Amino acid sequence: MNDEKEILNNVRTASSPSDLKITDIRFADIWGAPMQCILVKVYTNQGLIGYGEVRDFADKRYAAILKSRLIGENPCNVDLIFRKIKQFGGQSRQGGGVSGIEVALWDLAGKAYGVPVYQLLGGKFRDKVRLYCDTDIDGKPSGKKMGEALKARRDKGFTMLKMDLGIDLLYDIPGALNGPLGFLGELAAAGEKHEHMAGNMDTRLQAHAAKAITCVEHCRTGIQITQKGMEWLENYVFEARSVVGYDIPLAVDHIGHVGLTECIKLGRMLEKFNIAWMEDALPWQYTEQYAILRRAVNVPITTGEDIYLKENFKPLLEAGGVSLIHPDLLTSGGILENKKIGDLAQEYGVGMVVHMAETPIACMAAVHSVAATENVLALEFHSNDIPWWEDLVKCPFKPIVDNGFIKVPDYPGLGIEELDDDVIKEHIDNDKIPGIWESTKEWDTTFAHDRLWS
Repeated sequence: MNDEKEILNNVRTASSPSDLKITDIRFADIWGAPMQCILVKVYTNQGLIGYGEVRDFADKRYAAILKSRLIGENPCNVDLIFRKIKQFGGQSRQGGGVSGIEVALWDLAGKAYGVPVYQLLGGKFRDKVRLYCDTDIDGKPSGKKMGEALKARRDKGFTMLKMDLGIDLLYDIPGALNGPLGFLGELAAAGEKHEHMAGNMDTRLQAHAAKAITCVEHCRTGIQITQKGMEWLENYVFEARSVVGYDIPLAVDHIGHVGLTECIKLGRMLEKFNIAWMEDALPWQYTEQYAILRRAVNVPITTGEDIYLKENFKPLLEAGGVSLIHPDLLTSGGILENKKIGDLAQEYGVGMVVHMAETPIACMAAVHSVAATENVLALEFHSNDIPWWEDLVKCPFKPIVDNGFIKVPDYPGLGIEELDDDVIKEHIDNDKIPGIWESTKEWDTTFAHDRLWS
């Protein structure tokens, strides 16, 4: 009798997966986790809630427009629903709605059947996931300061690291950059602001003007790194490497809007520093330029965090344009699509590292996807300096990040029991996007003839 009770304790008698139906979708926008992040709840008729997340610095409406297509669907039919809604996604942040919903569907399916998501994907290749830790510094940049920040990450247990190395480091150094007179100053002033279109007409016009400057593509900025600028960057990396050591992989990111020739010059300079990879040096869609860059330098080349769907990675792989592929599953199409991307890259002998700068929801989604994908080197972690990051979720396996790794959880779904609304409320910006889990009734009945063929 006791054995019978023990067995029943492990059975989800409240769940009837075949009768599960989606009833509602709601959102909460938070700030500084480390970016603006949009949390998603998908509700069902059986009281199960699935957690998802829209890509950082995106818009919840990319997911909200899907609501009328999802109500009444069984969330356990993940692939069926994904094929139905993937037409509403796009590159970069436009993929965030479809991808975020897909994550919540897998969470619900795992909870309904009482198994972790990785098991629904075919099992796991690893018991823990290696993290590579991104590293920022405050104040005036220096290679020594960056090296000390990297060493602090290393001392904490991280076994792979990444830092920014771009033309923004050179804006205040006379003679380090060459470009159309006046444009460099405008670019520096615009920065990488992610402006929200709020306020009066003047503020909106200023935001539009800044956006126009930061959206000038690499090939038409006319910016070059001078010899002085290249020597400054070389010394910056030398100082950083001198502190953190040469035995730990160190990647570089945020090169800036410079063209192919400048990326080749930079890549060749970096060869002596054993750089793990040079990330997003050019816009991802410039396939032939990536192929030229990869063949011109002896530094691994990667891109992919803004690419939506497996088929859009194929041209880069066929052209030999990347040494590693680098998707973010909140853009790529979600948990299963990201696994398919890793499997595709493996056919070309190209490894995968996974971009992730989001909350524990997207992080755990990535952990399950990465655990179920053989062709993975590491997953990014961008929230080491956010003390409340883990507090956003309630789960039985804290600390989530332990000594540079995340253990793959064996709990149902993503492994997250619930979100902590009190912590979420502390990080809402009521002036920009107020509210938490508010009604989305206006999206219940939106309609269009979505069929893509006649």
